[in-house]
Amino acid sequence: MGEVGVRHEPLSPADASNIVIDAPDQVNAFLMAGLLAPGGVVASDGTVDLAVLRTRFAARLPREARLSQRVAREGRRLVWVEAAVDLDRHVRLLDAVDGPAGFEALCARLMITPMSMDRPLWELLVVPGAAPSRVGLVLRIHHALADGIAAVRLVEVLLGAGEGPTDAAAPAASAAAPRLRRSLRERLRTLGSGWERTTAVFRPALPPTVLLGRIGPRRGVAFVDASLDALARGAATAGGTVNDALLAAAVAAAEAELRERGEPVPPAVPASVPVALADRGRSGNAVGVMLVPLPTGEPNPSTRVRRIAELTRARKADARSRGSYELTRTRFGAVLFRRLVRYQRLIAMFVTNVPGPRHPLAVAGAPLERAWPLAPIQGNVRLGVSALSYDGRLHCAVHCDADAVSARVFGDALRAELDRIAALDGMPGPAVGG
Repeated sequence: MGEVGVRHEPLSPADASNIVIDAPDQVNAFLMAGLLAPGGVVASDGTVDLAVLRTRFAARLPREARLSQRVAREGRRLVWVEAAVDLDRHVRLLDAVDGPAGFEALCARLMITPMSMDRPLWELLVVPGAAPSRVGLVLRIHHALADGIAAVRLVEVLLGAGEGPTDAAAPAASAAAPRLRRSLRERLRTLGSGWERTTAVFRPALPPTVLLGRIGPRRGVAFVDASLDALARGAATAGGTVNDALLAAAVAAAEAELRERGEPVPPAVPASVPVALADRGRSGNAVGVMLVPLPTGEPNPSTRVRRIAELTRARKADARSRGSYELTRTRFGAVLFRRLVRYQRLIAMFVTNVPGPRHPLAVAGAPLERAWPLAPIQGNVRLGVSALSYDGRLHCAVHCDADAVSARVFGDALRAELDRIAALDGMPGPAVGG
């Protein structure tokens, strides 16, 4: 494939941390599941022309260097090195599944399937039988390669979002931007912030709950969709955003899950919510962490959205100003972080919302009808919700420890609550499952 990228480029601290915190029982990979309609490489009977699909992907790999690099050790450093891409291994056909439920179960198994470190950290899997007259698609990307924002850019590169320059080039373009020297006051604030956020891990903010504990070997996944415009209008009536609506629906679903299990409902369910940082450079990861204590016990969806909007407005700018979490800025800190988070009592749920393409994408001519993002659950947090706005819909994916949380119960409650928020605008906004 010729020369790709830079040989022996050191991983950024954030990217290296995502290699360090990877573990056999908690695979640190991002997954995007989708449905392809007939067209292009997908025939009307659901068969896929893999040879053509691989040829199309081969033509797109040079557009993003990381897709043709793997992680290697160079002394004590982790570096990106050029690697040959064997598309027979990276683009594969899996056995057929039995409808949407079978597709969700497959994705749950993939979330605990380690990625091979001897080749570039991505793969695309084609899954027959995922839905009537449709073919499932699963793109797996290791977190070291990209966070949610960067992963969406990689998806656009791989799936063919136009032939001209894409947003995927944006992170590299910012690499040459000059870094302003930080003042002594800023340095002291960073140290103080780091100490505060590190010691907070030991703070027992939550009573014992089924949402926290050792994460078992079985995972549960559920896909939920909602109309993006209807949800935005409904949230706006309460002074909130789509992200506020997602957080409101997530905490309502958590309450439903706890009640279903006969568990006590705490006054708040603290959620970890990533926020994008402006300074990305060549790193695949550039996110800050916003901690939001999502209030429980509020039956009115409008009041819940309003209260959460007040919290996020106050916390988002602060999260961005603090930057990435201090313990993940060095490999030693990442090792310490990996140990601490298995015992923390500060957060009970991960909620991620990533803006996706507004226009429909296609995979070698086959329309991508649905696209659900799946992020890993880590530490002792047994529940996560990921969302991607794509082609007029908010596509949500629930990922949980199947022995502690029911993906079906949580997903049904999430769907119902998104429906209630969309209806605040006075117009029904039905949310349907995948």
